[in-house]
Amino acid sequence: MRRTAGAGGRAENKAAAAPAGAAPAVGSGWLVATSHGLWLPDDPRPRRVGWHLVSKATWSGNALAVVEAVEDGTAGDAVVLRDLPARRFPLESPGKVPQVVHERVTGSIKTREHNATVGAWFVQRKVAGRDGVVLQVRPDPGVDVERVREVAASVAAKIARLRD
Repeated sequence: MRRTAGAGGRAENKAAAAPAGAAPAVGSGWLVATSHGLWLPDDPRPRRVGWHLVSKATWSGNALAVVEAVEDGTAGDAVVLRDLPARRFPLESPGKVPQVVHERVTGSIKTREHNATVGAWFVQRKVAGRDGVVLQVRPDPGVDVERVREVAASVAAKIARLRD
């Protein structure tokens, strides 16, 4: 099997990263779903967003709306996320892209729970190409992010103790 440099310079197995779905985006290249993530038709060149960093993807009419998350630091072994604004990709011929995107995003989620007391989502997700799961924490808008980080670090430590 051939390996190629992927996003962030990591090696990807070409067979594992083969397209599971692809669709031409109106006026801006292709939207391609692989086992490793969703390739967005960004300018000046496409880039891959790992499934574990797709917070939300919805299909409506002829367009896929994608909310990408970025890592905004850590709290112990937990990763704190921040959502970017939603981006809309009108597709000329969607094929199975909406279905594949839905399957991959939901398939990466192992557990999820909203903690209303702290104001954050706690999500355990599988990261393509890595063993195990990662605890991600997404604070709600307007909450005390430092308090969320404290609780996230505590939760991550408890999870680690349970795994030992």
